[in-house]
Amino acid sequence: MRPSTDLINVNISYEVVKFIERELLKVLKKRLTPNKVVILLGARRVGKTELINHYLSKLPKESFLQLNGDDMKDIDLLTERSVGNYKRLLKNISLLVIDEAQNIPTIGLILKLIVDSIDGIKVIATGSSMFDLSQKLGEPLVGRSYMIKLYPFAQLELNNYENYRKTKERLEERLIYGAYPELEQYDDRKQKQLYLNEIINSYLLKDILIFEGIKKSDKLYDLLKLIAFQVGKEVSLQELGNNLNLGKNTVERYLDLLSKVFVVYRLPGFSRNLRKEITKTSRWYFYDNGIRNAIIGNFNSISSRNDIGELWENYLLSERIKFHEYNENYIKSYFWRTYDQQEIDLIEENNGKLNAFEFKWNASKKSRIPVAFEKAYSEASYEIVNPNNYLDWIS
Repeated sequence: MRPSTDLINVNISYEVVKFIERELLKVLKKRLTPNKVVILLGARRVGKTELINHYLSKLPKESFLQLNGDDMKDIDLLTERSVGNYKRLLKNISLLVIDEAQNIPTIGLILKLIVDSIDGIKVIATGSSMFDLSQKLGEPLVGRSYMIKLYPFAQLELNNYENYRKTKERLEERLIYGAYPELEQYDDRKQKQLYLNEIINSYLLKDILIFEGIKKSDKLYDLLKLIAFQVGKEVSLQELGNNLNLGKNTVERYLDLLSKVFVVYRLPGFSRNLRKEITKTSRWYFYDNGIRNAIIGNFNSISSRNDIGELWENYLLSERIKFHEYNENYIKSYFWRTYDQQEIDLIEENNGKLNAFEFKWNASKKSRIPVAFEKAYSEASYEIVNPNNYLDWIS
């Protein structure tokens, strides 16, 4: 039996730790209120079902109904869209959970009728892509839903189960293999590589191929490979299209799809008023380092590769996303660069306040705030994030 990806047996520090509890569980409990739908999104294999099952295990079995969008019998229970049908189905039920909700036709209208007509009902709907589930749920559930996202393990979660020494020892491993939950059960690096290759071959693009009707995945993988080699650099859609023999609009559409199944995400350029600032191009990053390395087929150790700067930057940004998401911090994120090559890796904007961050793998390497940025945004803070202080920054 495959171990749970939400509650995983792991050997950390000098004792056996039974469970790794997901930080998003706190947000789920907070957002789960009567006559509202919590939409739980996340890539395949990050532990959505296990998170829900762990939550349900603490509740009386008779108080909830769990359905699956992959089960035709469960779909049939919801097909008759009437108040009478749903009142019969949910009699004495306080919580309805629907896994893989994107597979249920008219799911948005179904849930709208349920939360509008059954007093006190709480609903959780899970899915692995934004481009399908959010479209089906979005308009019918305006004002009736909360959307939350689950990612691979965050260091924020692992801190509760490992000491500082173990965390530092495992940093290189996480830069190379990422943080998909099932990786915690493998001690052998070869097994980790096989698992990640299985992810990219069997699960990574599944939703795009099913729901968007794209017949061939070759171009999508080729696009991901190009993005993987350009982590931390501005990406030209026209140049990507030329390399792939695709139109610029098609490249843009593919990147949008890849972001909606939580493979990559876009970091735009920041500008308020400086004419030299670059804003028309974006940078793209992977949500997980392991997926990035599997795409390019490089699991070599840090000492034998020349992309440690890119790995460090991608890792820190993805961990920062998890940190903000799980703490419900509403932050806008950007990179900053001028045409004369002054740049900053990350700018965070919160209620008009700017915080600038530069990422350095070499902790002894000094860095000063760019003159143009300091002059234009004198009120902004500036911090260097390196292996000596990164844990405070991401957890």
